[in-house]
Amino acid sequence: MQVSHRPAALSVSFDEPNLVSAAGLLPVMTLARDAGLQELADEWLSVPTDKGANAGLKVASLVAGMVAGADSIDDMALLRHGGMKRLFTACYAPSTLGSFLRSFTFGHVRQLDAVASRFLVNLADNAPLLGSPGAEDFVFVDVDDTIIEVHGYAKQGSGFGYSGIRGLNALLATASTNDTAPVIVAQRLRKGAANSARGAKRLITDALRTVRPLQSGWQDQGQGRRRVLCRFDSAYYGHASVAAAVGGGAEVSVTVRMDPAVKRAIAGIPATAWTTINYTDAVFDETTNTWVSRAEVAEVRFTAFSSRKKAEQITGRLVVRRIPELNPKASHGQPTLFDTHRHHAFFTTVDAKVLDTVAVDRTHRKHAQIEQVNADLKDSALAHMPSGVFAANSAWLVAAVMAYNLTRAAGLLAAGTFGKARTGTIRRKLIHVPARIATSARRIRLHLPESWPWQTGWEKLFTSVHAPPQTA
Repeated sequence: MQVSHRPAALSVSFDEPNLVSAAGLLPVMTLARDAGLQELADEWLSVPTDKGANAGLKVASLVAGMVAGADSIDDMALLRHGGMKRLFTACYAPSTLGSFLRSFTFGHVRQLDAVASRFLVNLADNAPLLGSPGAEDFVFVDVDDTIIEVHGYAKQGSGFGYSGIRGLNALLATASTNDTAPVIVAQRLRKGAANSARGAKRLITDALRTVRPLQSGWQDQGQGRRRVLCRFDSAYYGHASVAAAVGGGAEVSVTVRMDPAVKRAIAGIPATAWTTINYTDAVFDETTNTWVSRAEVAEVRFTAFSSRKKAEQITGRLVVRRIPELNPKASHGQPTLFDTHRHHAFFTTVDAKVLDTVAVDRTHRKHAQIEQVNADLKDSALAHMPSGVFAANSAWLVAAVMAYNLTRAAGLLAAGTFGKARTGTIRRKLIHVPARIATSARRIRLHLPESWPWQTGWEKLFTSVHAPPQTA
């Protein structure tokens, strides 16, 4: 590709009032309207003074800006260019939205959490967020935290956590199935130096309460609810987190720390109990900087938290995966006298008749998909924490989660590869589509680029939220 005109033959001017750069916001925000975003925010939020006036419109503006790729308050200015005011009302200035966020307290953030959970449930009525019903399948609830890097000392709550990076800690819970991409069902912003498990009990309880109504549509079809499996890493191997999941009616699959009780259980596994498994894709072992393609798994009955009183102990299965320790000098004529292994164990309450040893190990390893959600958010609205006020950043996180779930629902309605695409891909192919606005006979028509490669997906999304006019 090369420029087809000489520089002297080109000129530019920013003077076209009928152009928009993100025409995909029209069907997406129509979907948000159908899911009741504005009404929910007006009902639940009680932000005081004039800063909290028209809370529904301001929350919708924040979500719209994040869907279009805004990662700072100043970026919300993209809602006010060209013909945007002909397609949308109440396109607030960035300064207005910033003042709105800074008026939040922790109580208002919890109110916004209530808006986010109900908005997600309403989105599920418009798009199959968790796929089609199937009583034999699980809904997977994954919990993890991530550090959002910040700079300077002015950020309230910033600190150095387990990653050694100054930042704020975001705790997330996602829900997914074998056939669907994850949606975020609960979120919480914490101090940067917070322990990973801090507040996890409450978040898990909130997540399970949100997942429950997401399955109501399946009950309407006579399929009943799917079983829920909560998957955690070792940071959440504690009685509070595991008991919250079990008490909420879910099964648990959690990586365990190598404490003496776990080591004794592993030592008691007979040599004949190990089953060899082959990884579909080799796994990179950061400890030895090598790729591992084979391992062995076995299991043993195990009672977690046996030091607590009997009523608080939880019985299940300890599933162990062992990987052989490689001798780097074996190729120099120094073979090992006997094989040694490194062990990775997790505790699960899933019955062996439902998932056998190999299947439950494969299922547990898929917990890592939540890292893709963390990366997705940091590639969009969570690239920055825009305010120095902790409560404002907490509200920003909740708005970012609503934008993520809304974009995920839009991708499902666009069908095809968009159903599991990253939100950045959906944004690039379906949201950032330029359009010229034309008006005729009191009707608005958008003229989009000819030969747009993803026209089919865009039209499916548009048609799903803008039903064609009924014939007489």
